[in-house]
Amino acid sequence: MRQLSAKSSVDVHSDVFIYGVDTDPAFTEQVRRISGENPLQCYQCGECTAGCPAAFAMEITPNRVMRMVQLGCGKPVLESSTIWLCAGCETCATRCPRGLSLAKVMDACRELAVKKGARGWQPHVTTFHKQFLAEVARHGRVHEVGLLARYKMLSGQLFNDIPLGIKMFLKGKLALVPTKIKGIAEVRRLFRRVE
Repeated sequence: MRQLSAKSSVDVHSDVFIYGVDTDPAFTEQVRRISGENPLQCYQCGECTAGCPAAFAMEITPNRVMRMVQLGCGKPVLESSTIWLCAGCETCATRCPRGLSLAKVMDACRELAVKKGARGWQPHVTTFHKQFLAEVARHGRVHEVGLLARYKMLSGQLFNDIPLGIKMFLKGKLALVPTKIKGIAEVRRLFRRVE
């Protein structure tokens, strides 16, 4: 079905037009398929938001993200800071009376944002995300110096954290040589499987 915007007579190619936001039911299905969670089971009790330790910094609260996913409002979700601020701590899943993991939904949204080239809330957030995953694939864990070196070179922000880096190095918080975990082959196999 095609709907018309109240502001113009231009066709909008979506099934629904909600308060000026284009919707796409395929977005809900993509998130469900990638995350393994059924967003339509959420009945908006708000427990995920109430328990989320990062909710205070999110522009869209976690339960509203789930509602927007239900409605197929992909663009505002994929361009929000919220999906990148989720720490994946699973507090939402622990508190959810339906047993849904919003952290998995957020991961799916991040994956879709990268695939669709969504313009994120900060220009280099996807650069950091990709370098973080590359470090885990390389060593089985994050080597902070390697991560920061690659990120800084790719983002062009070479010198803005030097004072903090020096303090961390002097306190022994940054290892110059990366260490690998014992199960590195299994980690690499997981990365190959999802590529």
